Amino acid sequence: MDWKAISDRVLDGGKISESEALAMLESPDDELLEVLQAAYRVRKKYFGKAVAIHLLQNIKSGKCPEDCSFCSQSTRALNDVKRYDMQTVETIVAGAQAAVDRQAKRYCMVASTRAPSPKELETVCEATRRIKQKHPHLEICSSLGLLTEEKALQLKEAGVNRFNHNLETSQNYFPEVVTTHDFEERINTARVAKKVGLDLCCGGLYGMGESLQDRVDLAFALADLDVDSVPVNFLDPRPGTPFYGKPNPLKPNDALRSLCMMRMVIPQAEVRIAGGRETTLRSLQALALYPANSMFTAGYLTTGGQEFETDRKMIEDAGFEIEIAEA
Repeated sequence: MDWKAISDRVLDGGKISESEALAMLESPDDELLEVLQAAYRVRKKYFGKAVAIHLLQNIKSGKCPEDCSFCSQSTRALNDVKRYDMQTVETIVAGAQAAVDRQAKRYCMVASTRAPSPKELETVCEATRRIKQKHPHLEICSSLGLLTEEKALQLKEAGVNRFNHNLETSQNYFPEVVTTHDFEERINTARVAKKVGLDLCCGGLYGMGESLQDRVDLAFALADLDVDSVPVNFLDPRPGTPFYGKPNPLKPNDALRSLCMMRMVIPQAEVRIAGGRETTLRSLQALALYPANSMFTAGYLTTGGQEFETDRKMIEDAGFEIEIAEA
């Protein structure tokens, strides 16, 4: 496969086909550098060498009634994950300082829930208003489960910039992962966020036993939604979940090919290396910056991760630079 020719086509406004995207995932290891270079050419056009840093705050933990098989925050998971109700406005606002201290472009407030109650939604809105007063250049992303248009508008009016709601996997494989809601409900929430003018952060999780075609189908479903940001997670099986003990079939090179495929399918979107990057990419993490232009730092919702200073050095050593929030 002529990966340079495909990247030329994408750079000229064309598209990669589904069969080409699948071929990218199936490409041999001795073509990996060519695949990475093809993806990097596209990444460079839209994002240069900038890397956007994001920091997560788990504002409500272990309280979700849904049965997502990968998630340690489901009430069906048997583990020692901390369980607490929605944090106070003051606690959420204080957490924003940690994002600022780590040169983060975005502060991501995530709640373990099917959908936010009116009281929980107002807590997020009030916290957002106060954060914007104190840190006007810090962008706010929230992840609160299923949304109605009315609730999405409340978030938008309070100053939330972006809403996260991952599809997780392909429509075909979705019932193997979640049974308490369906794929279309996730699609509907994503469309609601876009409709009211919120940026849409919407990605998925690779390594759950899905086929290569499922990975391609997810990428094209995200493209159809015109997503602004794509977090790409890799399964790190959590104790107490149905997927615990499930071997992750992804090798570091498979993860890199998946990131490259996502970049080529959705060239102008922010592609983020997210949960599981440390355990899946291992010593090849820096190579993920060639297709991806964004990353979480200092851990995730229920798991630790690489600390900011290590991430900062990795970014600089690879020849990239942290994106400075616009004044």
